[in-house]
Amino acid sequence: MLQQLKDAALKAQKNAYAPYSKFRVGAAIVAEDGNVYYGCNVENAAFPQGQCAEASAIGTMITAGAKQIKQILVASPNNDYCYPCGGCRQKIAEFASADTPVFMLTANGECTETTVSELLPHTYSLPEEQNRG
Repeated sequence: MLQQLKDAALKAQKNAYAPYSKFRVGAAIVAEDGNVYYGCNVENAAFPQGQCAEASAIGTMITAGAKQIKQILVASPNNDYCYPCGGCRQKIAEFASADTPVFMLTANGECTETTVSELLPHTYSLPEEQNRG
């Protein structure tokens, strides 16, 4: 499954719209339905109105009707790991459990793994009765 995530994230990365930063990122998710959903970053001249790759992948997953992230991978355009930004960490946590694996892949193929709780140890969440999702 990890290879499928890598392939999907790299495919998405090729389509990233990053004319300003030139920092093309791809992300891929395995959801509870077993499908792989992916997205890329989409920049906008009206910064910060763009969208991160992780958010794009989550949007694709939700649009398809899936609700739970089982694994996520972020593909970097260089040889450094591309950790999700703070906003994306919270977005991931919204649809994942604390122990959900989060993989980061570099351009030279190195991969590292962490978890949602390691990335964001104190997530913000509403009490269950307020969560209308």
